Amino acid sequence: MMNEQILQISARIKELREILEMDVSEVAEALGISESLYLQYENGQDDIPISTLYGVAGIFGVDPTVILTGDGPKMESYTVIRQGKGENVERAESYKFTSLATNFIHRDMEPMIVEVKKHDDDEETECTSHGGQEFNYVLEGTMAVVINNKEIVLNQGDCIYFDPRVRHGQKAITDEAKFLCVINEWDGRKLK
Repeated sequence: MMNEQILQISARIKELREILEMDVSEVAEALGISESLYLQYENGQDDIPISTLYGVAGIFGVDPTVILTGDGPKMESYTVIRQGKGENVERAESYKFTSLATNFIHRDMEPMIVEVKKHDDDEETECTSHGGQEFNYVLEGTMAVVINNKEIVLNQGDCIYFDPRVRHGQKAITDEAKFLCVINEWDGRKLK
């Protein structure tokens, strides 16, 4: 069962699509996913990948903050996020991210702290792709970044910079891992 926050995000996505008078097929095609998968996201029946959240924001022409919180950013010169005060999104029990710049208007980068918990070895790492560039810096624990089925193990203090148009995902090797993720260019290009 999806948590309440994801259900609220799904409802905002559906409401924006309807306000913009866009068809499900139109949005799904722009995201590069099937209509049935899009409807699962929109109806809160499936976990929504970060790339899809930001892709939808780009397609709808809104700041991702509107999708995440229901409110738009307000700061133009700078914004400060105090420790523990970022916008938290818990996508699943084993995956949570905290957005660190939701209140800055027209940002080109999306910095976030991502926390992942180790899952069963049998479980596939969820992979995605999106436009822009991505940087991951390990703050705690050990994790693997999976890029085109190749696992790159990173320990605390290690980092990786990569082209996220290549299918990729992250997973914890230790019980938990925490990393800084910075992504740029959520510009509404076709995401998968």
